[in-house]
Amino acid sequence: MHIAKKSLALILCLLFVIALTAGCGGKTEPAKPAAAPAADKPLKVGVTPGPHAQIMEVVKKVAEKDGLKIQIVEFSDYVQPNVALNQGDIDINSFQHLPFLENMVKDRKYDLVMLAKTFTFPMGIYSKKIKNIKDLKDGAVIAMPNDPTNGGRALLLFEKAGLIKLKPGLGHKASVVDIVDNPRKFKIRELEAAQIPRTLEDMEIAAINTNYAMSAGLVPAKDALILEDSSSPYANILAVRGKDKDNPVYKKFLKAYQSEEVKKFVTEQFKGSVIVAW
Repeated sequence: MHIAKKSLALILCLLFVIALTAGCGGKTEPAKPAAAPAADKPLKVGVTPGPHAQIMEVVKKVAEKDGLKIQIVEFSDYVQPNVALNQGDIDINSFQHLPFLENMVKDRKYDLVMLAKTFTFPMGIYSKKIKNIKDLKDGAVIAMPNDPTNGGRALLLFEKAGLIKLKPGLGHKASVVDIVDNPRKFKIRELEAAQIPRTLEDMEIAAINTNYAMSAGLVPAKDALILEDSSSPYANILAVRGKDKDNPVYKKFLKAYQSEEVKKFVTEQFKGSVIVAW
């Protein structure tokens, strides 16, 4: 009787194990498909609104002919495209010049590098109130970008216009504290670059980046009181993570970007306001 009880217990235990195993097998989720190879995924490219986005739409069409898919991601400021690139949320960005990238890399320790030059987007001085820089009144309120490199760039443009004098040798690293002479007592307002076109009505003049100027309906070659010339060192670039610089997929993207189709579009669309830099 004791042996029979043991045998019955053993049988019940085996049946329970079999049932449990079958139950687990019945609920097994189907294996998820492996991630698509990098070459089959759309390349995510970050841009800012305006000409950068317009140009990228053309690049996208050219790249598709070569079998490369591109997903365009727009950002509304100059900070997030590099944050997203560093975090791996996008693969490439196209919105900045090299001094801006180098400044952010230094400050935030990002491993981001230049893939290639694209176009020069000359910064200009604009106004809704005057037609000539000589008509600017003493004590006028003037606006400039508040980020380090574009701020320095604006100050150099103000100096070129004869409005202020800066400490020598600083280049784009100059800031408002480096103004050594402001004899006409101009009031300088530092604002986020994207906001400046919206505040132009309230300013006598403002230094505006070309992409934001064009998004606001301004034509740099026609509307700027003063415009950076072709010797400007601020050519825009394509930026990537350091480990991806030699990725063949990115080389294919670069080929599409620097194609004759893109160059022709820029020449016809922007009529001298955007200059080829490669």
